[in-house]
Amino acid sequence: MSINQIMLRNLKKNLKNYYLYIFALIFSVALYFAFVTLQYDPAMDETKGSIKGGAAIKAASVLLVGIVTIFLLYANNIFIKRRSKEIGLFQLIGMTKSRIFRILTAENIILYYTSLALGIFLGFSVSKLILLILFKITQVDGIASLNFSVTALTQTLIVFTCIFGVIMLMNFVFIKRQSILSLFRVISSSESKAKKLSLLESITGFLGILLIIAGYYVSSQLFNGNFTTVSQLFLAMTFILVSVIIGTYLFYKGSVSTIANLIRKKKDGYLNINEVLSLSSIMFRMKTNAVLLTIITTVSALAIGLLSLSYISYYSAEQIAKNNVPANFSFVTDDAFNRFGEDLSANGIPFKETKIEVLQAVINAEAIIGLKMEEYTQDPKAMSVSVISEKSVDGFELAKDESYLTGYSDIMMKFISMKDSGPIELIGNKNTLPLRYLGMKKDYPVSRYFGGSPVVVVDDSVFKKLKGDLNPSIQKSSSLYIGVDIKDEKDLIKANTLFNEKKYNEEGMNESRLDNTNIQKRQMGLAMFIVGFLGLTFLVTSGCILYFKQMDQSEDEKPNYTILRKLGFTQGDLLRGIQAKQAFNFGIPLVIGLMHSYFAVKSGWFLFGTELWLPMFIVMVLYTLLYSTFGILSVIHSKKVIHDSL
Repeated sequence: MSINQIMLRNLKKNLKNYYLYIFALIFSVALYFAFVTLQYDPAMDETKGSIKGGAAIKAASVLLVGIVTIFLLYANNIFIKRRSKEIGLFQLIGMTKSRIFRILTAENIILYYTSLALGIFLGFSVSKLILLILFKITQVDGIASLNFSVTALTQTLIVFTCIFGVIMLMNFVFIKRQSILSLFRVISSSESKAKKLSLLESITGFLGILLIIAGYYVSSQLFNGNFTTVSQLFLAMTFILVSVIIGTYLFYKGSVSTIANLIRKKKDGYLNINEVLSLSSIMFRMKTNAVLLTIITTVSALAIGLLSLSYISYYSAEQIAKNNVPANFSFVTDDAFNRFGEDLSANGIPFKETKIEVLQAVINAEAIIGLKMEEYTQDPKAMSVSVISEKSVDGFELAKDESYLTGYSDIMMKFISMKDSGPIELIGNKNTLPLRYLGMKKDYPVSRYFGGSPVVVVDDSVFKKLKGDLNPSIQKSSSLYIGVDIKDEKDLIKANTLFNEKKYNEEGMNESRLDNTNIQKRQMGLAMFIVGFLGLTFLVTSGCILYFKQMDQSEDEKPNYTILRKLGFTQGDLLRGIQAKQAFNFGIPLVIGLMHSYFAVKSGWFLFGTELWLPMFIVMVLYTLLYSTFGILSVIHSKKVIHDSL
């Protein structure tokens, strides 16, 4: 038999084991090529909008290469070990290590570059769809078209050829270092199969759970006022990161085995077939993969967390814009408003206006927030707030000494502990007005030009007193807020076009809520798209790695399935045990990753938007559904192994 015949037969024989590897390779190449094509697409100029946008796409492409490289190297390591006996047999029949390496290289060239070509074709085919998705997310009006980029093709070929070179180097080193005897022992020695748990492992497992809980607790206290300086925040974040990562490693190293052992002891060793195939397997195999599972769990949590935070920002864009610009359009001068009103009337667009006079005063809120006024005596602007009359807004009926704060901010309420009521003072140029604070409202009555939140609402008589005693050094150049709301929603786009065409937005003080929303969505949409792209790549690659490990274990346990079948257990009996086993193998890293991301997101979500639960829930459900696909594939493969065991 010639070398070529041996190579083709080996390729055909091993193809059934490589199919998911081929799929993952094609998928990775397609994603990378589509992403790089997107980077060089002329239509992306408007989406990038700045050097930072372009830099983000380039940085993401580098991270994408890193994820794909690690995956391909790891997958190759698994498959070269699976073929160790085959390599040993080649040496036994007289082949040199160099010839064996050439055979494996030729096989890999056929497999790798065929997958590369298919991936490039697939990536080019879906590049238009990906561009359309990006345009939709970032609210960009553009025409997506298929643009083949020679630069993207060249970059993809260079990157994946370099990865192939590293893979071949790994194979060469593996073959050179192994003796014939060691090649027949690679699989059997690749995983520990100890059958006894030590006291140290139990202590390690308990410590791992404690470290994870400690990390969760500190993360929940991160922005509750317990850490007030930058150094304290840095130390707390470092502790969270270290304790959760180390705790996760110790959890896989000892906790899972300890819990499974306790369940087994509780049953006095009388385990049914499901428990034999699930508990007994994960007790001794999961701890040998502790490092791998820790990496997968940590990066999964990072991907879910970042995607949740970017989606929170994207999802909250409209509410944030509404807080910044309470009406459809905000003006601070009569002249600009009058000109815009004439433009709207000339185009037959009905509207309503809201005018609010806004004053600035220093506030003494020491009694309700605990801040010492002495810290701000040198800079009155540091404690200045906007003040409006109760007559300017609906829903307020105040006595002369009463006041409300309005413009509720999640960030402010997290960083400043505020009482429900208490005395405050408004300080004018010469006089001080004592008031009773009655609570906080969430509405934003004026635009961010006047300093954002909070705004103090007072009785009209108090407002007039303050107006006669203003501190000129802290007043805005304009004291008038004018909000313009378009009566018919269908006219909003037309009105916004007029606002931009006449360049009212370039006057610096006038704003459009729609523009504000689109800018926020464009910025966060690009971030969400990049994070989603990287997260999807990691999801597929990590899912494939876990699948390869389970495929490896199923092949190793095939003799056990044969014995159990001969003892009378049916395929259904064994399959139920396998399903429970895969639920543990895929479910534990998923659940731990989701918990890590939940506590990470919950500790600081308010820095990114106004809504937590729905965006985070959507991201977690989608990730879980996609991730579970690989668990189902593992069960299907195990079913085939069980069928072939007799």
